[in-house]
Amino acid sequence: MAMMEEFKKFAMRGNVVDLAVGVIIGGAFGRIVDSLVQDVIMPPIGRLFGGLDFASYYIPLNGQAYGLALAEAKKGGAVIAYGNFVTILLNFIILAFIIFQMVRLMNRLRQRMVPEEAAKAPATPEDILLLREIRDSLRNTPKQ
Repeated sequence: MAMMEEFKKFAMRGNVVDLAVGVIIGGAFGRIVDSLVQDVIMPPIGRLFGGLDFASYYIPLNGQAYGLALAEAKKGGAVIAYGNFVTILLNFIILAFIIFQMVRLMNRLRQRMVPEEAAKAPATPEDILLLREIRDSLRNTPKQ
């Protein structure tokens, strides 16, 4: 029973919940980027390379015909699906660039917040001010 309580404390911590929300939003965002690459970016690129779906480009390794769909070519044996690899690589590059921009923006916002906090130096306590006045007045008094 103690382990369940410990797990409950762990799961209800703010960081764990924030991480879960981040993973869920990241998964949804990843699907948006997938759609952007597959449905918007890759069709024009595929058109430039012969009008086929770029993700279905492959190099047959078992003598399959080049004109087959990728799924059919895989049924016939091993293939190097370089078109699919390039599509996934493009997904990664776009996603990494967007995450980089988000982190960069967050760092800029943090840097703007830090100087304001640094400028607000804590007020010197009154007893310290009084001690300084006493010290200064003792320095200025003539010695006998």
